[in-house]
Amino acid sequence: QVQLVESGGGLVQAGGSLRLSCAVSESILILNVMGWYRQAPGNQRELVATIFGGGRTNYADSVKGRFTISRDNAKNTVYLQMNSLKPEDTAVYYCNAAGLTETRRPFTSWTQGTQVTVSS
Repeated sequence: QVQLVESGGGLVQAGGSLRLSCAVSESILILNVMGWYRQAPGNQRELVATIFGGGRTNYADSVKGRFTISRDNAKNTVYLQMNSLKPEDTAVYYCNAAGLTETRRPFTSWTQGTQVTVSS
């Protein structure tokens, strides 16, 4: 299983900003898509944003205009810049990556998740 290393998260006041990052910690052949998902207590995990190798992005309607996903292909790293945070953004945020290993095996990996808490 390809390992991902996630950083960022924490506690911030409403209106503040946070940045999450997630890196693939080993050599791989192809990284097709990376993305961020979140899960609030009592809710299902939901997509926040994804970014494909060519740079195409997809956002949940609830974060459009506030969150920006980007990736550094040279570092196999994805970032989520979260601005104008709202209390309803409070959740555990998970990074996801999918692609091919060096032995051409498909993989889909998840991080353990990082807590983002937005106080009102």
